[in-house]
Amino acid sequence: MEPVRGSTPKVVKSDEEWREELTPVEYAVLRQAGTEPAWTGEYTDTKTRGVYICRACGAELFNSDTKFESNCGWPSFYTPSDGDNVILREDLSFGSRRTEVLCASCHSHLGHVFEGEGYQTPTDQRYCINSVSMKLLPAE
Repeated sequence: MEPVRGSTPKVVKSDEEWREELTPVEYAVLRQAGTEPAWTGEYTDTKTRGVYICRACGAELFNSDTKFESNCGWPSFYTPSDGDNVILREDLSFGSRRTEVLCASCHSHLGHVFEGEGYQTPTDQRYCINSVSMKLLPAE
């Protein structure tokens, strides 16, 4: 995965350390910008209230109040819990132009954000996030 230009992660680990801490699937998505297959993630359809944190470093990413049903196969949110919790960068892979979403704390790959798709959300954005990139901390 290419390093993020102009930003230093708060959590820095060697590739070996990441491989030891993450499962092979988590590593492939979080550290190598992979994508889990559609409709396979544990949070695709969950309606549990709580906060979603980065599976790699534990930083807060999204609140369940911003999760919505997009029927795209991955959990979708219309905004991060705090604008500083994620980093957006241009992704030109696979012959298309997309916006990649990364954890601001450890620079792990989370998914992509799309705009202008017509969802009835306050931001008209869809943060399409891999379930394997997050953990849900249920509200008490």
